[in-house]
Amino acid sequence: MTEIDANIDALVPAWLYLPDIAEMLDIEVTRVRQLVKERQLIAVRRGENNALQVPAAFIQDGKVVKGLAGLLTVLRDDGFSDEEMLEWLFTADPTLPGTPAQALGENRGTEVKRRAQALAL
Repeated sequence: MTEIDANIDALVPAWLYLPDIAEMLDIEVTRVRQLVKERQLIAVRRGENNALQVPAAFIQDGKVVKGLAGLLTVLRDDGFSDEEMLEWLFTADPTLPGTPAQALGENRGTEVKRRAQALAL
């Protein structure tokens, strides 16, 4: 968990607080915290209260977006920090098209993961 840089913060269109995620996933807040601790979600401190928040794009239809946890593992293995992962996920890529985060939400995770793996080369 890290505080977020203003430039990266501006890339992410919407954020969710952990209690909101717990409600959406129908789980306890402690389980959401566990998902963050297990690095299946990225949470950063932001806003006036410096509260933990997760990009809203990571939650869809009452679930964590398919393929997100594996993608985050690949990016960490590539040496990316949480901020660098957020920047990569939410920066538009005209060859996708859209952002990697959008592609994940549209069930195009295989292509996103392939690109993440290529970053290590």
